[in-house]
Amino acid sequence: MTPFVRLINRTSLVTQIVIGLLAGIALALLAPNVARDLAFLGKVFVTALKAVAPVLVFVLVMASIANHRHGQQTHIRPILWLYLLSTFGAAVVAVLASMVFPSHLVLNTSEATLSAPGGITEVLQNLLLSAVDNPVSALVNANFIGVLTWAIGLGIALRHASDTTRTVVDDLSNGVTLIVRMVIRFAPLGIFGLVTSTLAQSGLDALLGYLHLLAVLIGCMLFVALVMNPLIVFWKTRSNPYPLTLLCLRESGITAFFTRSSAANIPVNLALAERLGLHEDTYSVSIPLGATINMAGAAITITVLTLAAVHTLGIALDVPTAILLSVVAAICACGASGVAGGSLLLIPLACSLFGIPSEIAMQVVAVGFIIGVLQDSAETALNSSTDVLFTAAACQGEARRSA
Repeated sequence: MTPFVRLINRTSLVTQIVIGLLAGIALALLAPNVARDLAFLGKVFVTALKAVAPVLVFVLVMASIANHRHGQQTHIRPILWLYLLSTFGAAVVAVLASMVFPSHLVLNTSEATLSAPGGITEVLQNLLLSAVDNPVSALVNANFIGVLTWAIGLGIALRHASDTTRTVVDDLSNGVTLIVRMVIRFAPLGIFGLVTSTLAQSGLDALLGYLHLLAVLIGCMLFVALVMNPLIVFWKTRSNPYPLTLLCLRESGITAFFTRSSAANIPVNLALAERLGLHEDTYSVSIPLGATINMAGAAITITVLTLAAVHTLGIALDVPTAILLSVVAAICACGASGVAGGSLLLIPLACSLFGIPSEIAMQVVAVGFIIGVLQDSAETALNSSTDVLFTAAACQGEARRSA
């Protein structure tokens, strides 16, 4: 390896993104003409994301369902309900915050044809038509509803396949994940091109728009962590929820914030659950499972960024459609990949509810990567800390009811 390559390998992706972000801002301010010429870097990155996202959703969802193990008696149904309740509640909070504090982005709509739905009836009709689309067509045209439908169907069918077949599916999932990680490794260059060209064309107003969007995202996550989740814990335990909430945020949330990986934080959560004296047969299953399906932070990210695109494009949002978006965001969040920034790649699925084409949706994904230095860290901290929080709350609730 050359010294330059070794330096890149030793530097974290977060640091590289920060460098790309600052370099893009500096170049846009100092040499705007050169910055406009480097817009192709952002276009290449967005195009690569557009190419891998449908395949990622299809393969990961299919593999996770196909490799589900039967007959595990873990008695974690109350914990699962808390996971789902928190994820859906987080999406509702994000919808309300986005309606009160709407975000507007700088998007290039010249190459896309908008087709906004007229209301909830048309949304449901489009949803059904998208679900029954040809699978090849769904992948080619980035029809994420169709991709998700076929992934679920094939996953259920492959649960009865031989172990060899399911191993092949799992290996395919690992291969696609590796490709996505390779694409994301180029995020600093892509973000550099996006930021420097956007600022050169639109000025600092675009950056201020990103700051507003980030404030809405972080604000929603703080509200869920410090208000909504403690209310859920109080409902379950009938005791003061804040000592347990703050303990989980301190012991689990801080490490998850810096690792930016729920999977990497599983050992931390298992050790914390052991110190809390929880039932081992319960937390040994609920903690790893929570790292996959307990995704309140991802639901917030998907909802806020989708509604930012909706507000930017001037699409009307009624209450039934907002409720449907909350449900879809919760479902998408539960299927968010373990790759850093995985929730961002599910935004096009939510955007498709409003007739937003993939070309624009992927620009929103790229904006998500720009603010992802803080967004993804806060999202992971919220997701991972609540794995232990709800496991402990369910165990305490069951103990209280048995007493």
